[in-house]
Amino acid sequence: MAVSAKLTAIIIDCAAPKELAEFYRHLTGWEITHNDDDYTYLGDGPIQLAFQRVAGYRGPGWPDTAKHAHLDFQVADLETATEDLLALGATKPGFQPGEGQWITLADPEGHLFCITTA
Repeated sequence: MAVSAKLTAIIIDCAAPKELAEFYRHLTGWEITHNDDDYTYLGDGPIQLAFQRVAGYRGPGWPDTAKHAHLDFQVADLETATEDLLALGATKPGFQPGEGQWITLADPEGHLFCITTA
């Protein structure tokens, strides 16, 4: 039996929802559609990216076999996007799998994401 469900949002736990949403707003170009003390939502399309305050939140390690899910983004130029994201507060871990096909970064709270051109 299959359940017919529509994905509407991806919610990311964090310590500072508004600040983290601002980082992803710059990455995606999506606008903030809701903001309060505990939740901030980006985008008005069929899927939103949202951030939820969790007391005592601590980001995942990398590499770590217990890592959380991560997001993948397509960019026009890896080098330029990496420089821009590092300037916004991302960090680039030393461990970089993928043989140059993508770059793994961590957002300002340590959530991993990848950027690629393909």
